[in-house]
Amino acid sequence: MVYEKSCGALVVRQEPQSARMYILMIRHRPGGYRSFPKGHVEPGETERQTAVREVREETAAEISIIPDFRHAVCYTPAPSVEKEVVYFLGRVDDRSIRPRKGEIAQVEWVPLEAAENYLTHENDKKVLRAARSKIKDMQQKGEWN
Repeated sequence: MVYEKSCGALVVRQEPQSARMYILMIRHRPGGYRSFPKGHVEPGETERQTAVREVREETAAEISIIPDFRHAVCYTPAPSVEKEVVYFLGRVDDRSIRPRKGEIAQVEWVPLEAAENYLTHENDKKVLRAARSKIKDMQQKGEWN
């Protein structure tokens, strides 16, 4: 069994005027499905460093990681390959984004309340639900502003 590990982030921004929240999604060239930015951990990197780097490389967004959110999912992308993906929750104020040439077909801001409808994979839906729960908890405590 081959073990692979990737890290990424669910990146959220809030419109100042409307307070509406958006989440950053990528659309992959192979398959065309939507997901969240992520990639392989490089030697010497922490999980958080990998997540920040991968978001920057895939979308050009510079994020701040929100403490106390780490959600891991595991799956088997190919026979005899086990993959773990660790996601963090990130924020940005700047809405500028652009896709990495070749690998990413499109990057887009999707309304947070509708984001689950854009996802194909159940693991992505689970991590999105966990992130939405964290955001709601932070809002109730006055920590998200």
